[in-house]
Amino acid sequence: MTKRNALILMSGGIDSSTLLAYIIDKGFTPYILSFDYSQRNKVEIEKVKEFVKDYDIKMHKILKANFGDIGGSALTDNIEVPKDAFDASSPEDEIPVTYVPARNTIFLSYAVAVAETLKIQDIFFGAHIYDYSNYPDCRPEYIEAFEKMANLGTEMGVTGKKISINAPFVKMSKADIVKIGLGLNVDYSKTLSCYDPSEGVSCGHCDACIIRKKAFEENGVQDPIKYL
Repeated sequence: MTKRNALILMSGGIDSSTLLAYIIDKGFTPYILSFDYSQRNKVEIEKVKEFVKDYDIKMHKILKANFGDIGGSALTDNIEVPKDAFDASSPEDEIPVTYVPARNTIFLSYAVAVAETLKIQDIFFGAHIYDYSNYPDCRPEYIEAFEKMANLGTEMGVTGKKISINAPFVKMSKADIVKIGLGLNVDYSKTLSCYDPSEGVSCGHCDACIIRKKAFEENGVQDPIKYL
């Protein structure tokens, strides 16, 4: 039986790395799309390149999207990344300075274009519960609306070849995702979550690092990466 193809958006972090192993386990043939978007943590691109060597993939395309000219985020602009400030109980309308304006809308638009060119109907990305609590472009209602738009505005969509925007981890915690990855033998030593790494080493104090470390602690295992 021919496997179903899937296009997956990949950074170098836990979520998308686990997602790659997850969709392969579900029987999909993966095509990968990553972005050089002038991000502060550009080392994640090298992490992705290294990570995917462990898997049988059909394509890994890295596209440029210059968010540095747009700014407005601690990840793409001269704005300080908050340290030791993570609060899991912060209200949903409190958008952090690490939010990149319209990033997922732009990334998913590129993904739809690539998927349509390759005749791929399934697009995956690794949004999870911490993301959608404070990032509006990771929320279930956003994903549903984007999928509807994609099917209204593409040849595939209007000719009956429905494009699906899939975020299977969207209601899971980071600890849940790590648990899945451990079961799939994901090599987390080749991943990076940090918003503000120094020479490729994670700071250990930004929100992403704090959430990551807690996820491994909750699974009773040691995070295999180094921190400053």
